[in-house]
Amino acid sequence: MKIAILGWGSLLWEGGREFDNWHDPWQCNGPTLKIEFSRVSTSRLGALTLVIDTEHGFPTIVAWCLSKREKIEDAVADLRCREGTTNENIRCVRFDEQSALPDHPLETEGRIVAWARERKLDAVVWTALKSNFEEKAGEPFSVDAVVAYVKTLSPAGKAKAAEYVWKAPEFVQTAVRSALQQEPWFSKPGS
Repeated sequence: MKIAILGWGSLLWEGGREFDNWHDPWQCNGPTLKIEFSRVSTSRLGALTLVIDTEHGFPTIVAWCLSKREKIEDAVADLRCREGTTNENIRCVRFDEQSALPDHPLETEGRIVAWARERKLDAVVWTALKSNFEEKAGEPFSVDAVVAYVKTLSPAGKAKAAEYVWKAPEFVQTAVRSALQQEPWFSKPGS
């Protein structure tokens, strides 16, 4: 069974040995999904992380790799454990020759299915955490609101935010990344 795992954030630079042992190298020609730094992460001291954000995200060709697992359930478990989340936050699509295309092929799942069919994959797995910026920051998402929010983080939180944004793959170019990297105080770690 050919099972793909999609990635666009920390999976690519800090997957962890347990996770990385179960997949092939990352390739940078996955499906185009709307990605943005719009999730406040408690494990990263309030830093914003990348998620699929169909409302505010920028179309981005994400990375992918083949799982070494034979069963979809095992690939889902690998990603769930790596992300430290629940099954509800891991999505997967599986299909065969008879699978119908989704009703809305331009939505996230439709884009993934179309991409996977071109590559003759059997299933695709990805992290489906949602934007929680408005809930956590107390105001609607906007680039200005994100920059203002990051300025309120503790010094350790700001360092985590900078580290995550600067380590994000070059193919991830969003309005939030551009705005933060232009801020004089938002320097690249180690520089």
